[in-house]
Amino acid sequence: MVNRSVCTTFAVMKQRNHAFDFLCGVCIIRMVSLHVMAFCGHADDDWWREVMQWTYYFMSFFFFKAGYFNKSVLGDSRRYCLDKAKRLLIPYVTTGLIGGAIYFSFLPFLLEKYHHPIEPLELSHVWTTSSFYGNNPTWFLFSFFAAYIAIHFLEKFRHWALARAPHWLLQWSSALYFVFPFVSYWLYTLDNPLWMSLSNVPMGLFFFELGRAWSRILGRWSAETSIRVSVVLILLFVASNIAFHDSSYTMSSNKFTGDPIITVLNITAILCGLSGLLISVRLPRIPVVNFIGQHSMVFFVSHYPILYYYKFVHLCFARSIFGRYDDVLILLPAIFLICAWLVPYIERTPWLSGRWPKE
Repeated sequence: MVNRSVCTTFAVMKQRNHAFDFLCGVCIIRMVSLHVMAFCGHADDDWWREVMQWTYYFMSFFFFKAGYFNKSVLGDSRRYCLDKAKRLLIPYVTTGLIGGAIYFSFLPFLLEKYHHPIEPLELSHVWTTSSFYGNNPTWFLFSFFAAYIAIHFLEKFRHWALARAPHWLLQWSSALYFVFPFVSYWLYTLDNPLWMSLSNVPMGLFFFELGRAWSRILGRWSAETSIRVSVVLILLFVASNIAFHDSSYTMSSNKFTGDPIITVLNITAILCGLSGLLISVRLPRIPVVNFIGQHSMVFFVSHYPILYYYKFVHLCFARSIFGRYDDVLILLPAIFLICAWLVPYIERTPWLSGRWPKE
């Protein structure tokens, strides 16, 4: 007799839609490639800036994905906040400290050789950027945590305030989230005054709610309708990005360039369009990209310390990797291979991966 739990697991795997794993994988590949290009001094190359202009929306996708799969952010506040702290804040601190340990362990050797720090060192670095020396991308985990907490209490307040209001008003009140991009832009005009990179959180809230709304919409449409609408949205993004090619958004620094309204509309169109199309066509599993997407947390928290280790080892031998394409060709496959090897070790360690057992 076949074990029933095995049959259930097989059925779930068989029904899995691989669209979001694929998009997560593309996001991680784009992010790692960007950081490798920056370390090797090629981030401002014309061809690479063109790549960035067509992919600047990908960091926003993680907030969008969280909202798409999140059915409710209500419940007991204490339990909710503790759960998000375990899954996001603990990895934020531990992976940041690991990156910092690698960074500062090289500092004495570099100071002895070059008589000054390779990069400016500021005591305020953590609370102004929410990132750690040696692992800068950790800002995302803190902003992600802040967005989860903010939307939990916003939803609680919204339901409390509208408890005696008509049901249709409760449904339409979620449109308030579409004001949040203007809040982030206003903070940007004030030179992003919030500490810990929290000026980008209103944009995160918008993308989170956008994902929730898009999930409900796709649930009501047929696959054919979803495909048609998604293709139109993708074409609108392409046309708009050509017409307004200087408009973009950098989430890590909450930086708007060009027209902010066009930028938000472009990101909305491409996030909904890409996800809607790939979900509706039942994208098959793309082995390497989907593997990276399924284990995105490992690649996210690991790649930057590896980059610093590589850079500092070379500097200790008086060799700079800045301006060299041969190091790009070495680093890209090396980072992905090392991170893939680290997957089982990090995912078995909850304080690194955030994969704590569910209650």
